[in-house]
Amino acid sequence: MTGGQVHESTMAEPMIEAAVATPMGKRRKDRGRRHKPEQVAGDKAYSNHHFREFLETQNIEPVIPHKENEAARHDPSVWFDKVAYRGRHVVEQCVGWLKEFRRIGTRYEKLAVNFLAMLHLAMIKRYFRLLF
Repeated sequence: MTGGQVHESTMAEPMIEAAVATPMGKRRKDRGRRHKPEQVAGDKAYSNHHFREFLETQNIEPVIPHKENEAARHDPSVWFDKVAYRGRHVVEQCVGWLKEFRRIGTRYEKLAVNFLAMLHLAMIKRYFRLLF
C-alpha cells in the first residue's frame, strides 16, 4: 500500500522479490505456496530500463510495451508478446470494478489502513454478490 500520490510501480520490485524469495514447493504438502512468475505484464508506466533489468536478473520475462520515445519501440528485432499482454484485461477489469466504489476511486480514505479496509469490504461485497 502506497500513499495516494505515489505511483504503484514503486512497489513492483519489492512485491516480485517477496514472491521470488518464497520457496517453491515440489511435495504435496507445499502446493499452496507461491511460485516464481515466468512473466510480468505491466503497462507503459512500468517501461524503464532499471525495472526491465531487475526482471531479467530474476529470470522473468517482461511483458511491457515500450514507450513511444524509447528506441526499442521502433526496433524490429525487439519482440513483444502481444498474446500474453492481452491477459492484463482481467486485472484492469477488477481495478475498474473497484473504482465503481466512490471511496476507492477517489481515494477518499487518506490513511492506508482505512483504504485497505474499504478494499476488503468491496471485495467481500463482490464475493457475496457472486454467491447469491
